[in-house]
Amino acid sequence: MIAIVTGASSGFGQEFVKQFDGRGYDEIWVIARREDRLVQLKEIVSTPIRPVPMDLSDMDSLSKLKDLLEKEKPVVHALVNASGFGYFNAFTDETLDNALNMIDLNDKALISLCYIVIPYMKEGSEIYNIASSSAFQPVPYIGVYAATKAFVLSFSRSLNQELKKKGIRVIAVCPHWTKTEFFDRADKKNGIITYYNFYTEKTQVVSNSIKHIQKGKDVSLTSLRLKLQALAATILPKSLVMKIWLNSQHL
Repeated sequence: MIAIVTGASSGFGQEFVKQFDGRGYDEIWVIARREDRLVQLKEIVSTPIRPVPMDLSDMDSLSKLKDLLEKEKPVVHALVNASGFGYFNAFTDETLDNALNMIDLNDKALISLCYIVIPYMKEGSEIYNIASSSAFQPVPYIGVYAATKAFVLSFSRSLNQELKKKGIRVIAVCPHWTKTEFFDRADKKNGIITYYNFYTEKTQVVSNSIKHIQKGKDVSLTSLRLKLQALAATILPKSLVMKIWLNSQHL
């Protein structure tokens, strides 16, 4: 029985690896571009680690994982799709390649991983898809990123319903601002986003998502405050939600 974690070199992916340690996995397969970071996980956890370095934004690289699964035919108890990135900028001020690469990694790779891995799952298996609190609303200056996460949220909830008859659970993990390497890439140039109303801790986000999926929930929000914010973003007119966001950032 194994777990597969993408984006395992840092952030939520790495935290899932840490919290999966001791859950009885024979091995955790860890996926990211930086092989050295994946190898370092062997020093952090006691569960055997198998580094599977690849760039998930390159669809051709997924054949490596597909071949590995076909060869070893493991039982996959958990799949964590934590690879992804965003940027804070006006849409027209970024390159088209950047926007399309974000869609490739945040959405296309996630779908591909689910499609490839699900045949190796059994009753009781779990899929964790990292979405975002931004999935509940359109977010100017983070527009493409928020849209990719809205896709993840919608896809995860529908997939959870489809897989119920197989006893496989799917959850969309929707964190708020969290101090990870995401910010190093997202706002390294412009400083457009200046106001962060509150932060969540990655340890809490991951531990809560594990509890929530076991309770049968299809969405994990870390706190009551975040749940109320998501509810407001859902029921209020989207023009008002965006106006509040823009005003908070002085945009």
